[in-house]
Amino acid sequence: MKILLASSEAHPYSKTGGLADMVGALAKTLAQLGHQVGLATPLYSGIRERFPELNRLNWPLDFQLGAHRVQGEVWSLEAGDGLTIYFVDQPSFYQRTDLYQVQGADYSDNAERFVFFSKAVADLALRLPWKPEIAHLNDWQSGLAALFLEHERKLGGKASAPRTCLTIHNLAYQGVFPAAKYSLTNLPMDYLTPAGAEFYGHFNCLKAGISYSDILTTVSPRYAREIMTAEFGCGLDGLLRDRQASLIGILNGVDYTEWKTVNNPFLSHAYTPEDFDGKRANKLDLQKEFGLPVSAETPLFGSIGRMVEQKGVDIMLGALEEMLSADLQAIVLGSGASVFQKAFQQLAARFPSRLAVHVGWDQELPHRIEAGSDFFLMPSRFEPCGLNQMYSLRYAAIPIVRITGGLDDTVIDIVEDPALADGIKFGAYSTSALARSIRKALSLFKEQELLTHFRRNAMAADFSWDRTATKYVQTYERALKG
Repeated sequence: MKILLASSEAHPYSKTGGLADMVGALAKTLAQLGHQVGLATPLYSGIRERFPELNRLNWPLDFQLGAHRVQGEVWSLEAGDGLTIYFVDQPSFYQRTDLYQVQGADYSDNAERFVFFSKAVADLALRLPWKPEIAHLNDWQSGLAALFLEHERKLGGKASAPRTCLTIHNLAYQGVFPAAKYSLTNLPMDYLTPAGAEFYGHFNCLKAGISYSDILTTVSPRYAREIMTAEFGCGLDGLLRDRQASLIGILNGVDYTEWKTVNNPFLSHAYTPEDFDGKRANKLDLQKEFGLPVSAETPLFGSIGRMVEQKGVDIMLGALEEMLSADLQAIVLGSGASVFQKAFQQLAARFPSRLAVHVGWDQELPHRIEAGSDFFLMPSRFEPCGLNQMYSLRYAAIPIVRITGGLDDTVIDIVEDPALADGIKFGAYSTSALARSIRKALSLFKEQELLTHFRRNAMAADFSWDRTATKYVQTYERALKG
């Protein structure tokens, strides 16, 4: 099959979160399974320097954006057998310090930046000489390409454009702009309607993708069900219920060639389900690295993620404040809202021997935190899929998660299945519920035989990309059948 993926970020070229991991791993796995794969993504600052083997294609981009014309180029990189990366180059749009925001605020021209990107994706989908059969779009930043391809089909007939699959990674981010920004598409007003791209008087890029894609996916089965409810639907639940026959939940996978406990360049000590001595050694190294008292007998909790409400940082702050007087330690890595960053730093200043906080990001540090932690905190308010809980399973850092979205799909509590238990789950979104789960973890830590049982189950959990990619291929086949 011939597949063109499109994403505003893709590992290892650019990344702010799980979207990049998912798209990069899916593209690689589809190619390894024998499919011809292209991946379109913006050429951000630093990519050309890190990947000097990029080639400029004879592929000028020249699009009308409203009343103005904007030019760009396409660069390519052969990333493996059957996999080509297409970088959309428009320096004034993409050569910036960060991908989407500056100092916590969205770029004022994000509509222009990603309408241009979506036009470039549609252009590639229509004109690449290897003729993609499927354009797999991801989130609002490329979802608008579905509308451009739908318009092309109306102009040129059903066979003139590839079929489209849109993956919703997080429905809370929709790319909503003033209605006047619709003019950037240079399309007829016929599409700016309640059945199309219009959303309470605004222009909604994700809604356009949902309305005009041939098939829709989300990144976990439970999240596919949740987004059809008023609680999680973010105003689009009605549209998603209308399209539920075309909506499929496919759980994200893990790239186990990168997330591994043996032959991992980021870990000083290897370990396996049969021998956890290396995990113990990694823990001692981690405590030393973060300036915490070095003790194998002190339970160590890790947390990695964006410091935003979605990730449950408000209840995590409350639960840690309540529990840090106990014999435990915690390490928190992430960045996000300044109010949360400051609150974690202030809490660490009050409990310097119990809590360490690193604001920012680092490619290697998540591996060391997962490998050194006994437990992993992920108390999300909502979670479309989540990857860190799956990484923590492979690293035998027992996840403590709330029962929502992909967290519920990937973690098994002892009350659900004692034989396969690999984590701790709680339901209520509250500080007290999370604190109770931390107390359960402390009790589990004292029961070494049971803890080993949990750890072995965790490391045996299989979320390999081969399985996930096969489900996407089946979804593409369904889209091609119409």
